[in-house]
Amino acid sequence: MSRWGTGRPTTARLRGELGRAARVVVVQAAPYEANEPEAPRLELTGAGIAELAGLLAIVDGGTGDVCRCAGWPTILLYGADGVRFATWTLHHGTDIRAVGDCDAQLLGGAALDDWLAERGLTGPREARAELAAEEARQERRRRRWLAAAPPELAAAAAEVARTPGDEYQAWSERQRHARIGLAGMARWHWPDRAERIRALLAWLALGAREEGGGLTWYDLALQGQLLAEEPESVLAALTARPCTPAHLDGAAQLFAAPEWTGARGRGLPEPLRSVLLAHIEAHGTGPMRIRAGRGYYGGGGGGSA
Repeated sequence: MSRWGTGRPTTARLRGELGRAARVVVVQAAPYEANEPEAPRLELTGAGIAELAGLLAIVDGGTGDVCRCAGWPTILLYGADGVRFATWTLHHGTDIRAVGDCDAQLLGGAALDDWLAERGLTGPREARAELAAEEARQERRRRRWLAAAPPELAAAAAEVARTPGDEYQAWSERQRHARIGLAGMARWHWPDRAERIRALLAWLALGAREEGGGLTWYDLALQGQLLAEEPESVLAALTARPCTPAHLDGAAQLFAAPEWTGARGRGLPEPLRSVLLAHIEAHGTGPMRIRAGRGYYGGGGGGSA
């Protein structure tokens, strides 16, 4: 039994393989766990296999790529002799690795998830719902970031915040140009260096406060602009006059960036260090407190590791 096929996948080829099967087992697990007795499974013969075949229509020609994850659920095909002759996997509710030399996009992934759920395999439908909820959360976050842009920078910010989609290489090139454009617009909108630094730190603070932590590509665009400034200019902008909580949130994010600590170390001058640690102690997020406890802002304090 070969794991990889040849030629491009088509619906006709996929259904032809199912037509050879006397028994099909769908296991709610990855291939390496498919033999675990506790893994939920659905056994199909005859009409059941025909129903499954009707749901497994794909975009002929495939994606030209292979997902790096193991995939789940696993679909096992057995011949009349009882020997398994194929192992297929579903990927992220959108693709299938079956016949051919690459994955293929499912034309009815949601319908397949519902069909499986009606027969006891609820995992794929639950995973789809969780993914949809996460995508909605990420879209709300993206819109909050866009809303924080000054009106004059709205168009440039929207270009930076465009989602990758399927054409990652083309998006990456657009993203490079978009970041250059946003940086140029920021220098035009805030010609005073200290004002620009403080404004960008306040904008970056949105990402520092988002649930789950971590920065998106558009947050990193702002952080990249700040890292392009002279470190002494950033420190001077923060110490020239009192900082707002948003300035300090942004500073906590920036000063923990590997590019910053690699170039300048973890120490901060006084009184900025004390002000920042007091802010983190009183109002910091979990990640801020962890970084403070690990000495990212110079010395201990500001929360436990």
